[in-house]
Amino acid sequence: MTIAIASGKGGTGKTTVSVNLARVAPGPTQLLDCDVEEPNDHLFFRGTPHLLETVSLPVPEIDPDLCNGCGACTRFCAYNAIVGLENTPLVFADLCHGCGGCVRVCPTGAIREVERPIGVVETVDAGDLSLVFGRLHIGVPSAPPVIRRVRAYRRADALVLIDAPPGVTCPVIAAARDADFLLLVAEPTPFGINDLGLAIALARELELPFGVVVNRMGIGDDAIRGFCRGHGIPILLEIPEDRRIARVCSKGQLVVEELPEYRGMFLELLERLRKYAGRSGVQWTFS
Repeated sequence: MTIAIASGKGGTGKTTVSVNLARVAPGPTQLLDCDVEEPNDHLFFRGTPHLLETVSLPVPEIDPDLCNGCGACTRFCAYNAIVGLENTPLVFADLCHGCGGCVRVCPTGAIREVERPIGVVETVDAGDLSLVFGRLHIGVPSAPPVIRRVRAYRRADALVLIDAPPGVTCPVIAAARDADFLLLVAEPTPFGINDLGLAIALARELELPFGVVVNRMGIGDDAIRGFCRGHGIPILLEIPEDRRIARVCSKGQLVVEELPEYRGMFLELLERLRKYAGRSGVQWTFS
């Protein structure tokens, strides 16, 4: 069973939901932090990160002695990563998506691929909970290759929770696609409802069953309840506006451990997730 936790924008409490849900889940649980541009799930769990792998992307390197300047590589590249000049084409590695097409279309064999490190994948073990997270190198613009490597460590024998990047762009799609359920975290404000609408559109485009967690309930009004009710979207949990939660999170602590009254709420959320996933035909049991 794979549950992706996402939000239409940053700062809604997506990570708070992810780490606390992971902590209360019984049995083998795996938390994948796919917010590789700014991973922070590991800050909430004691343990030393261990390197699993360095993620690299194959980018073209052109031999000027073999290149005849035909421009085949330039015409092929949809991302403008190769620009044709009078002599040897110029490669912009930051724009390259590593598809390898330029190597195939080069008639003289002047292009070879070299590995360019773009990030790392690390892990922290915390008892039954296994955390895997990616870290994109500073200045690298493309997160999906690192996200895909984090997802490659998914375990078949565990409940898998994916902390997706914020927003509704390519990194979110790379993190959440083919999940069994998408849990959307939103705030009860006009901006929160607008961004929730964008996230819902993404969930429907990906054809994923989904539900909503409303965080900081009480800072706005009941409009988000009416919005979800009007669109037939289940609200699986409402977390009240509580300054104690902000204080606990700012210290890198878990809400379910420091504020025990919230433990039952997250256990109830797990049970509701199982119920709604079952309606979608997903078999999920935990003990």
